Amino acid sequence: MSAQAEHEATGGCDCRGVRYAMRGAPLIVHCCHCRWCQRESGAAFALNALIEADRVVLLAGAPEAVLTPSASGKGQTIWRCPVCRIALWSNYAGAGDVLRFVRVGTLDDPDARPPDIHIFTESKQPWVVIPAGARAVPQYYKSAEVWSAASLARRRLVLGK
Repeated sequence: MSAQAEHEATGGCDCRGVRYAMRGAPLIVHCCHCRWCQRESGAAFALNALIEADRVVLLAGAPEAVLTPSASGKGQTIWRCPVCRIALWSNYAGAGDVLRFVRVGTLDDPDARPPDIHIFTESKQPWVVIPAGARAVPQYYKSAEVWSAASLARRRLVLGK
């Protein structure tokens, strides 16, 4: 099995109207505990696999773009199934359309993508217990200090910087 196939993951919405494949490993997986993610997900946190947009391939259906505000004031686009309204991924203004924040819960095997880092833990729900030894930061972080060299190289390539 090739490394690419080994890291491929499929996912989609509840009604199965939108299906996708995530080709390759994510750059990083965030467990975000900020209040915006809590509100948007309706849960205690959002779990997102960051990956280049061209590595997310539609297999069926077409998600609908929903423009929403964000804490940065720059907004984000949440891509949802037009039928069951499940959020599949987001694009944030900072990276534009070239990076997707894929909702790990929409993967067929979400257990295969645990968080690499917990972010904005200063606003996490008090009953959420972050596992001992897990990487966690009160707010955000500098990518150069957290991401792998390979992920940083992929990010530079896709962002052109």
